[in-house]
Amino acid sequence: MPPLTLETFTDRPEAEATAAEATAADEARLAGFDAGYAAGWDDAAAAHAQDRGHAEARTAEALQALGFTYHEARSHVLMALAPLLTDIAEKLLPRMAQAALPALVVETILPLAEKLAEPPVTLRLNPESRAAIERLCVPALGLPVVIVEDATLTPGDIRLTLDAAEARVDLDGAVETIATAIADYFTLETKATSHAG
Repeated sequence: MPPLTLETFTDRPEAEATAAEATAADEARLAGFDAGYAAGWDDAAAAHAQDRGHAEARTAEALQALGFTYHEARSHVLMALAPLLTDIAEKLLPRMAQAALPALVVETILPLAEKLAEPPVTLRLNPESRAAIERLCVPALGLPVVIVEDATLTPGDIRLTLDAAEARVDLDGAVETIATAIADYFTLETKATSHAG
């Protein structure tokens, strides 16, 4: 029978070296895993940031194109409305102003008449407006009116005088101002469109 050998529990340098090598190998493997994991995480974060940057750039380009499309469409709509608004200013507004003139005269005279009820109201107007004013305005006022024809005034321009107070109704001037404003707006819009394109 072979002799019995018992394990010695004394420190052996080769056993310590083997254990130290195993621990160092485990630590190196763990460090390599951690480094690989961190590198993978960094790559994923960089790829995500790059994808996000590309998506934001595409969104910005789409919004810019949408903005240009909106402004171009708006410009086309306004240019299409230009002839209509010009016709309204040139044809419809003068007729509407002429029809509204008697009522506007009454509306302007009544506050003046309340202040100074005694003296007659003097209306200086173009001879073309006299018939409409006499027919529609004078009966509605119910006060003494003196009509003075003044050929230097336009048909829509009437000057109202009540003693020392005077008021002016200038529908022709208002119509001209509106027509000029419309024309100026579309002139500016056309210039802006030509500079943008």
